[in-house]
Amino acid sequence: MNDADLSKDSQERYIVPGLERGLLLLCEFSRQNRVLTAPELARRLKLSRSTIFRLLTTLETMGFVTRTGNEYRLGMSVLRLGFEYLASLELTELGQPLLAGLCDRLNYPTNLVVRDGRSIVYVAKVSPPSVLSSAVTVGTRLPAHATVLGRILLEDLSLAELRELYPEEHLEQHSACTPRTVLDLFNLVQSDRQRGFVSGEGFFESSISTVAAPVRDASGDIVAALGVTIPTSQIAHINFESILGHVRQSADELSRLLNYNPAHGRVTALMRD
Repeated sequence: MNDADLSKDSQERYIVPGLERGLLLLCEFSRQNRVLTAPELARRLKLSRSTIFRLLTTLETMGFVTRTGNEYRLGMSVLRLGFEYLASLELTELGQPLLAGLCDRLNYPTNLVVRDGRSIVYVAKVSPPSVLSSAVTVGTRLPAHATVLGRILLEDLSLAELRELYPEEHLEQHSACTPRTVLDLFNLVQSDRQRGFVSGEGFFESSISTVAAPVRDASGDIVAALGVTIPTSQIAHINFESILGHVRQSADELSRLLNYNPAHGRVTALMRD
């Protein structure tokens, strides 16, 4: 038995089964499964209905789920916990004023995203008053391999690491531009890295364009992507180089605040999404 196995065994001895089940239950709720019943949860988690009922009753008492008839959905305590998490991130605290300043200068929505496994997660967003409400809000998750911001956040991964992250033979397609295989994705992000920027349209959503740059920490790793979203219909009427300059400046400033040393190198990515 190696050290990793010993460490895993040691961790498993301290796992609280009831807490683990409760957290797994909460994870069953998603954008696609906003409402679930107790029998559905019992089937998904392969637990008895009595166990599911006890878990749901506990979570309902604490505000983590709410019940309407026989259906359950996530409660406000989950939202509060999520906001507290985002507010606790140094990245978010430092990035929010920079997003606000960039939004004021460009009059377009600005975003800060991080990667969570195969997804990107919006951790901060600032929109000008004139912009209509967007489906993308803080907490929104999108596929990393199929988005411009995700491509930035995948640039530091080796081919082996990408294969571990995406073991399937074919990647899920979201547009004609989505890479079809892990090798296609690797070649794409490495090409982006070598060029220093990329440009294109309709990578994820044809009506939205994105100008984005990487944010690095003290280790030199990409920890976030900072971007501006622009309606594709307005692209022909903007000063693209000026917007890129502002985005790069904001991303570089946030990197500096995170103690990034430029000696590690810098890769800036630009894409119209």
